[in-house]
Amino acid sequence: MASTEVNGTLPPGAANVVDDVKAWEAHERRERWRLMIVRIILAVVLLSIWEYGTGRWFDALWFSSPLRVAKHLWTWAQDDLLMHLIITLRETFIGYSCGTLLGIMTGALLARFAFVGKVLDPFILALNGIPRIALAPLFIIWFGIGEPSKIVLAGMLSFFLCFYATLSGLRSVDPAYLSIAQVMGATERQTFFKVVLPAASPWIITAMKIGVPFALVGAIVGEFMAATAGLGFKIQLYTAQFDTTGAVTGVLVLMVVVIAFNTCLNRLESHVLRWRPEASASGSSEVQ
Repeated sequence: MASTEVNGTLPPGAANVVDDVKAWEAHERRERWRLMIVRIILAVVLLSIWEYGTGRWFDALWFSSPLRVAKHLWTWAQDDLLMHLIITLRETFIGYSCGTLLGIMTGALLARFAFVGKVLDPFILALNGIPRIALAPLFIIWFGIGEPSKIVLAGMLSFFLCFYATLSGLRSVDPAYLSIAQVMGATERQTFFKVVLPAASPWIITAMKIGVPFALVGAIVGEFMAATAGLGFKIQLYTAQFDTTGAVTGVLVLMVVVIAFNTCLNRLESHVLRWRPEASASGSSEVQ
């Protein structure tokens, strides 16, 4: 082996492994490019059908058109789009962050203290059974028409998703993992952070990804109810004025926001779950 290192040559069979790795990487790149191209073609086809059908198959007053939406987006971007977008993003981000963190911590605590979890289970179930949207008017009464009421609503919608995902994920850890960790002399703290939490992380990250649109829905619904600024306020205003183009433009901006949030979470998922086999890790992120 020493002579192999000195001569700079690879051990027998290593060249085949390197070639296989390079071939696999090239295949992955081709698959990514093919997926991106197919997505772009599909988007262009759908937009073309929409544009062509406007005025022929359906009334532009009710459905607008891609060109009209693009023109309105350009005009709105030069006016007050950024201000309303920042307000909605702030409400969503604060509510989502607080609700997610609180849900993960609460789920971890109740998974650790099983008796407390059994005591609180019916109360949490009752709270979860209440339609959160129905609480929006109460939140507006309690916290006012400003941002706090939207933040609380967005946080509640995120909380229960992450809470139940964390609780279920921690309880579903294979007991064999815990036994192996104990045999290897791991402390309770090491077992939790090195074994239990990583094993439950796919559940938690999936709930975090699902919670993004829910948090945004909470902020938007709160702005629908009572607000003086925000994307929900603008969409409601456009709808009241029968301005379909403006309302569709606002919805389009919300779609872009959700995509951007999920892109960041996909990056986080790839980093946190880097310990999993490639096929397993990519399976949970197949739809991005």
